[in-house]
Amino acid sequence: MKKLLALFVFSLLLPPVSAQLITLTVYPDGYVKVEYEITPSNYSTQVIVPILGEHYEDLVVEDENGNPLQFIVSNSSILIYPGNAKLVVASYYTPDLTSKKGVVWTLNVSLSSPFTVVLPKDSIIVDLSDIPLKIAENTIEMPPGNQSISYTLPHEEAKENRWVYLLLASVILAIVLGAHFMKGRGKSITREEFEKMLNGLDLTDEEKKALVYIFDRGGRCSQAEVREAIGIPKTTAWRMFKRLERKGLVRILKGKKENWVELKLGR
Repeated sequence: MKKLLALFVFSLLLPPVSAQLITLTVYPDGYVKVEYEITPSNYSTQVIVPILGEHYEDLVVEDENGNPLQFIVSNSSILIYPGNAKLVVASYYTPDLTSKKGVVWTLNVSLSSPFTVVLPKDSIIVDLSDIPLKIAENTIEMPPGNQSISYTLPHEEAKENRWVYLLLASVILAIVLGAHFMKGRGKSITREEFEKMLNGLDLTDEEKKALVYIFDRGGRCSQAEVREAIGIPKTTAWRMFKRLERKGLVRILKGKKENWVELKLGR
């Protein structure tokens, strides 16, 4: 056991392997997908890559054929055992690389290798910390170092106004639902009434479908159940539920094996 522990500690002291390609895909809600594509050197038994940000979700490590590889997360790094893989692909999502002031978003990152940033469609770049190596539409290749990219999203000011409206509308909706509940002496509102209320909010079709599905299941069910019912990927569903939670429409409950989601708008 001591021998294995010593080997593990030694492996953590090895210098990180330089990634051939680092891509940061930025989403409109500020989340960033971090992806490393690494070609292991000959006879390499470990590959180490840093984790950007304190919080991360959906960490996946695969070879060139999509087969999962063994890895360990320690000291804000990913220790990967490539085996016979010719290419190692590691990816995860984090909200920690972006910040927002007014209508301006800023991506901050520090890397020892050049990296590519893919901004949301139609983003307008307002500031760069350094001269980019290459830029084409919403894709920017930046040199290594402490870098930042500031940008705005199309119609961001209108979205800010809609956000205020949404908060007010959510409060009004909760009051209406509560009044309806009291008036009906405990009788639940109908599905049609619930859908009509949702149509008055600034929600995507997926968000409406998810909320209606939860409503039909008694106001509470697992995130996995909702995801499968409306046919969206795990990471897309995760971000959607985070948005709905910020809007005050649902409550995310941590379970032992999976997360549950509950309507905050009483039935």
